[in-house]
Amino acid sequence: RDRYDGLTDREREVLRLIAQGLTTREIAEELVLSPHTVQSHRDRIMTKLDLHTKAALVRYAVGRGLVGD
Repeated sequence: RDRYDGLTDREREVLRLIAQGLTTREIAEELVLSPHTVQSHRDRIMTKLDLHTKAALVRYAVGRGLVGD
């Protein structure tokens, strides 16, 4: 099973916005969440996908076709 399938819809949305280059604060504003909540989502995404850096997270999202090149 693909690890991406284990992400919630909200986690997928946060992943897409991270990959688009938005900051934690910008994501929080867009999704009407606190920055702390966005950080928690990012931490869970990285754990679920076994990724250890934000750069790896962005590469993963691009590879999945979640954002353009």
